[in-house]
Amino acid sequence: MTWPNACWPRSITSDDGRLIVTRTAVAHLKRADPVLRRVMESVGPCRYAPRSDGSHFDALLRAILYQQLSGKAAATIHQRMRAVYGDRDPLPGELLATADETLRAAGVSRQKTGYLRDLAAHVADGRLPLDEIALLEDEEVINALVSVKGIGRWSAQMFLIFRVGRLDVVPELDLGIQKGIQLAYGLPELPRPRDVLRIAEPWTPYRTIASWYLWRLLDQDDPPRPEPR
Repeated sequence: MTWPNACWPRSITSDDGRLIVTRTAVAHLKRADPVLRRVMESVGPCRYAPRSDGSHFDALLRAILYQQLSGKAAATIHQRMRAVYGDRDPLPGELLATADETLRAAGVSRQKTGYLRDLAAHVADGRLPLDEIALLEDEEVINALVSVKGIGRWSAQMFLIFRVGRLDVVPELDLGIQKGIQLAYGLPELPRPRDVLRIAEPWTPYRTIASWYLWRLLDQDDPPRPEPR
């Protein structure tokens, strides 16, 4: 199964699509960047896959709850919050109708309560059109998301990568990506965000897959050494 260039998907929406796109992406990236090719060969097969459980709203709610908390602490608060709604995540209208005291009793901080209410309000009144995400360009999605209190560019890019499955996203502000590039290319210091974007230009339209490999590079006990320049 192949797509003409004009119809090539911007995101992965099925397991079959993931396998087809991943094979094509890996071949493109290995041709486009010899340094990245060494990283990819060291890491092995690409196992990137976006999450499909729950709704987009649920994913953003979790992203806000988990900010600046350990995974265990955030999971406990999330579980207590879900218990308020019958062991499920709330709909935007339900969250807006919930008293602050109820959320606070579940362990949600005052600040995050405000963030969650702002998210729910944006979705409820259409300022954040989650049902139309597939129709929007990446930067349009980012601009809509960062208008919500508590969601910045990095969080919006994580949403595009791990929730929506967009294929051409490189989170230039991400410390892991910066460290991965520094390690792979043998740079004396962390690259600046604009340097990340410059280095990533040859990876288009599969910068998401390249980013996944850079994250995995940091997990290796014995990563490949950069070749002498």
